[in-house]
Amino acid sequence: MSEIIRLSRMYMPTLRDVPADADIASHQLLLRAAMIRKTASGIYTFLPLGYKVLSKIENIVRQEMDATGALEIMMPALQPSELWHESGRWDDYGPELMRLVDRHDHGYCLGPTHEELITSLVKGELRSYKQLPVTLYQIQVKFRDEIRPRFGLLRSREFIMKDAYSFHDSQESLQETYDAMSVAYGRICDRCGLEWRAVEADSGQIGGKVTCEFMALAESGEAELVYCDCGYSANTEAGECIAKPTVYESGELAKISTPGIHTIEELAEFLGIPETSTVKALSGKDAEGGLYVLFVPGDHEVNEIKAARAVEGFELLTDEEMLAFGLHKGSMGPVNLPEGAKVVADVSLKDVPEWVVGANEEGFHFVGAAPGRDFDVDVWADLCVVKPGDVCPECGKQLKGARGIEVSQVFQLGDKYSKSMGATYLDQNGKEQPFIMGCYGVGVTRTLAAVVEQHSDEAGIKWPAGIAPAHVCIIPLNVGDDLVQPAAERLAESLVEFGFDVAIDDRKERPGVKFADADLIGWPLQIVIGKRGLEEGTIELRRRRTGEKRDMELSVATELFSFAKKHLMNREHGDIAMFEGLFS
Repeated sequence: MSEIIRLSRMYMPTLRDVPADADIASHQLLLRAAMIRKTASGIYTFLPLGYKVLSKIENIVRQEMDATGALEIMMPALQPSELWHESGRWDDYGPELMRLVDRHDHGYCLGPTHEELITSLVKGELRSYKQLPVTLYQIQVKFRDEIRPRFGLLRSREFIMKDAYSFHDSQESLQETYDAMSVAYGRICDRCGLEWRAVEADSGQIGGKVTCEFMALAESGEAELVYCDCGYSANTEAGECIAKPTVYESGELAKISTPGIHTIEELAEFLGIPETSTVKALSGKDAEGGLYVLFVPGDHEVNEIKAARAVEGFELLTDEEMLAFGLHKGSMGPVNLPEGAKVVADVSLKDVPEWVVGANEEGFHFVGAAPGRDFDVDVWADLCVVKPGDVCPECGKQLKGARGIEVSQVFQLGDKYSKSMGATYLDQNGKEQPFIMGCYGVGVTRTLAAVVEQHSDEAGIKWPAGIAPAHVCIIPLNVGDDLVQPAAERLAESLVEFGFDVAIDDRKERPGVKFADADLIGWPLQIVIGKRGLEEGTIELRRRRTGEKRDMELSVATELFSFAKKHLMNREHGDIAMFEGLFS
């Protein structure tokens, strides 16, 4: 329901100076525009205007979830440790899990996610395949004990998230819901005004083999992405890497002295060859303590997530452990490794007949080290972090790079939780089967921050109309008179009748203060009403997103605003273009 927000009664302590501990635009502007206030490290209070934006994002999420047939519930944030022990994640999740003990010495955690609880909820309740599929969701506060909270709402210890969970009796049914959720997530991004990409991703601590992240493109984003004009895109941690190493031919194995050379850059410069002709080494151990040495093209880095897939329980060696194994940092190679060491190499090196690599002796390297002749490779695997310039795995063109903020993610969990927790249903033959599950998360507070990262300038925020605290801010230059303020009030009431949310700056402040606050807060449209303009029968429109201004006859304003509202309601994703017709 539309409303009039009177700024004379609004709690909105805006700030002129940039807070010292705010590093990125969204953190700075949300504080300055009186949207949020810091309570403690990584913990924030939403002030009235910020909470209005948050509520509008939640409503968009709720509408799109309901449209898929998902059903809203509310689960407790406090979860018993027994459930997490059942799934095996109590220890695996790591120090980010906020653990606590009650007065009876019972263990609990503050939920960062709810796979265990939702599985426990339906266990014994959903009994037959005839009751499936079912999707349940909630919008709730989540907790994560971040080691270093930063960037305001982008990496906080307490955050709001929509998490949904689906239960199925077949992979085909799961795929159908997964695809529907992916479409809904794209619509959420569109309606919030985000420029985004859906990218291949790693499932991390949630689990499952199939997952996709929805990334809001932003230079401040912590995630690195690669993409191609053909439509392919991936998080660099998860994307397939097709590296193109080059060959430095020497004809035979030769050990050369490389005093003081410890990095690939130094080695390439010393030999006068490109980094693509060198091979980089990294050492680690498996879950049993066995030694593994990994090799990748010199111009790439080892992806530790991929390394853990190739070597179960893979963990990097410390400098002390390397010395204990007889390895020399900066001079490792596949020839003459310690007895029992396993060699794992990136698949791109299969076609390289001679390697330039460490000699396992301080201050020496090999050229011409040939696989199959001088050493054997135990495992070939995709080990590299993909980067811009690599080959697109779908079309063969060069990949481009970008940075992004993860705002949502969808997962195919399979039976990871249902099998470990004994959550089953009866199939058509009356046989117990574990549920096939999906999981779907939207970072509501992260989405809010991502919007500000994309829609702001040095003066303040530029909210897309669909999630702004109000669509229009009316600024009367005179307050308490018998001409300007009454006209402002009448226009506000008319706009509310058309369905707009309207703010009216009825504060007894100088025009300059009102204009600065209007730009800082980010009202999509400002309407300035002054005595001189009214005498001429006009008002001034200011569009925050583009900076456009125009005078409009007051007598036709309501007709044009009626058109603008209809234009929005008839568009599938018209939030940003809401006032386009007023300036054409």
